[in-house]
Amino acid sequence: MKRLAGLVLAATLAVAAAPARSAVKLVAAENFYGSLAHAIGGLQVEVVSVLNNPDQDPHLFETSPAVARQVADARIVILNGAGYDSWMAKLLTAAPRPQRTVIVVADLMHAKAGDNPHLWYDPATMPAVARALAAALAKTDPDHASDYAARLATTLASLARVEARVKALRDKWAGTPVTATEPVFGPMADALGLAMRNQSFQRAVMNDTEPSASDVARFEDDLKNNKVKALLYNKQVTDKLTDHLIALARKAKVPVVAVTETQPADTAYEDWMLSELNALDQALTGAPQ
Repeated sequence: MKRLAGLVLAATLAVAAAPARSAVKLVAAENFYGSLAHAIGGLQVEVVSVLNNPDQDPHLFETSPAVARQVADARIVILNGAGYDSWMAKLLTAAPRPQRTVIVVADLMHAKAGDNPHLWYDPATMPAVARALAAALAKTDPDHASDYAARLATTLASLARVEARVKALRDKWAGTPVTATEPVFGPMADALGLAMRNQSFQRAVMNDTEPSASDVARFEDDLKNNKVKALLYNKQVTDKLTDHLIALARKAKVPVVAVTETQPADTAYEDWMLSELNALDQALTGAPQ
């Protein structure tokens, strides 16, 4: 009898936790935007995040018929833009839907192709996306507009933790020279006021071209002669040159800080950012990694 009661309770909880049948279908190209959609949409929104594996290189992603169907059915779509997820723009063109709302984060942040596309590392981005998303949900599903507004307020308060941490670290580390193997962390480095070196090297890597010999030599010199206080690298995307630079940094006792391009599973966006900010602070302080 107890077992039966437990099964009934489990079934009840499963139904309560599931999105409503009339839930707004939303597709996010990347899981950090999907995470935001979950936070603001609650059970009124059925969220699919396409790029969601922090252990895979997002640049190697290829669409599938399943993803195409999800995009075709979506009432709201969020994509990064600025050339980062051009595959999503193609899917939208292939499956037009007049009543669909498309949120292009690059447009919100006035970014264009050729700019650093890693917009989610800019502390100003997520609050802007959250507001745009809450407005889109209220328009699509006006019956739950007050719910979306309440969750927006909660979400913005949580995101303010990142902004506060950035301000504190900017006061502490502004002007500190650092470097990176690619510009994933670039917008956050700018917000922190760090002096980012070897940017031409990073742009070459981002654009999938070989860095020049002079760029590689300057990078190696920065590490060997401790001209930088930390090396940041994207642990989702590594190659022999990245491994070589990491080895040089460790040999020269330059702290190495790993970041990810995709939000880790079971981690809120703000906790992801705070974890990386804390790791960088620890590295620059000289504490053991």
